[in-house]
Amino acid sequence: MRPTVAIIGRPNVGKSTLFNRLVGKRLALVDDQPGVTRDRREGDADLLGVPFRVFDTAGYEDEDPATLPGRMRAQTESAVREADVALFMIDARAGITPLDEEVARWLRSSGTPIVLLANKAEGRAAEPGIHEAMALGLGDPVPFSAEHGEGIADLFEALLPYIDREEEEAEEDADSPDAPLKLAVVGRPNAGKSTLINRLIGQDRLITGPEAGITRDSIAIEWLWEDFEGKMRPVRLIDTAGMRKRAKVQEKLESLSVQDALRAVDFAEVVVLLLDATRGLEVQDLKIADKVLQEGRALVIALNKWDIAENASSLFNGVKGALDEGLAQVKGVPLLTVSGATGKGLDTLIKVAFETREAWSRRITTGQLNRWFERAIEANPPPAPGGKRIKPRYVTQAKTRPPSFILFGTRVDLLPQSYERYLVNSMRKEFDFGAVPVRLTMRPSKNPFDKD
Repeated sequence: MRPTVAIIGRPNVGKSTLFNRLVGKRLALVDDQPGVTRDRREGDADLLGVPFRVFDTAGYEDEDPATLPGRMRAQTESAVREADVALFMIDARAGITPLDEEVARWLRSSGTPIVLLANKAEGRAAEPGIHEAMALGLGDPVPFSAEHGEGIADLFEALLPYIDREEEEAEEDADSPDAPLKLAVVGRPNAGKSTLINRLIGQDRLITGPEAGITRDSIAIEWLWEDFEGKMRPVRLIDTAGMRKRAKVQEKLESLSVQDALRAVDFAEVVVLLLDATRGLEVQDLKIADKVLQEGRALVIALNKWDIAENASSLFNGVKGALDEGLAQVKGVPLLTVSGATGKGLDTLIKVAFETREAWSRRITTGQLNRWFERAIEANPPPAPGGKRIKPRYVTQAKTRPPSFILFGTRVDLLPQSYERYLVNSMRKEFDFGAVPVRLTMRPSKNPFDKD
């Protein structure tokens, strides 16, 4: 395991900006508004060639544990307990506040090693705040600028005793069946995504509650699932912000959260679209499903809160019929019933997700493809629009994830969409692709003498 570093501090001192700089990507949402980060977010970081795992945490606030800020603080405290070292960040330009002093008192009693980081330290305006920070009893502060990257060498020197660990890390083969399953959970606000993931991993890792829209960042969690044969299978679970209709997304932060959720879909292999069984299927659900399929991701749909659903049988059949009609480009997307509250159906959900990834990653030999192709053409010869003969010659697989094929031949670009659908559906059935996206590209002959 890589050493872990937790970034701690009151709201709006620049923790997410530092997190993004350390991981080398804009993973965490950043805005001038305080309190953007709610769940702790983790990522792989590298500081001058030394790798480690870093946690971005919510701004520490002194609130009742039952409130949302109180639940956010509990997640921050958990991150500190799990970390090898905590980076306590203050705003050098603002100076030391009473909340900074309270956080420092708590950190001193935590037992976790602390590195004090004075952020926004560029320029003379920060000097008084840096001197004030020495009174916190956490050693000399490291002057730093998360926005501009100034002070990286000093930060490296302060962290090195805690993160310099010999590591032998095998390179991950994304196509290997033993590679972690990248599984994103998406859906409308309050569908129960965070509750379901907490139930899967057996801990309150994500903040949940009755308030809609608690999750803002897409949060990735490494987890091991024990399959039905007792084998431990690695999973990278990705919780995402709820996606409302575009017309209702007015605040900048919510817009950023939805964009982050869409990036999580791009990163995933399999996407679970979580529906609220107490609300049924809505147009927004179909739009989300269509977006997932357009991105070429494997899709599984789960009806959550099944333990409190009414008229279960008619609800299930109604949703299934609406999906078949609304997702005409892909028939038979897996529809499962689950409960994040009780755990019902969750093992089956993960099992189906692994099976779906296997189909999404499947490679077919050219020989198998063309034996099927000959039978398909013989059973249903291509049309001749305008009297022009279309002569498909052979098909080959260009790539996997999703399965993508190229059809070569004379005038194959003139094939009507209905015939393309016939070929794709026939291929799905022949090679057991199920409902994963299958791409078929037409490549007409460029030989000017080929006129048959």
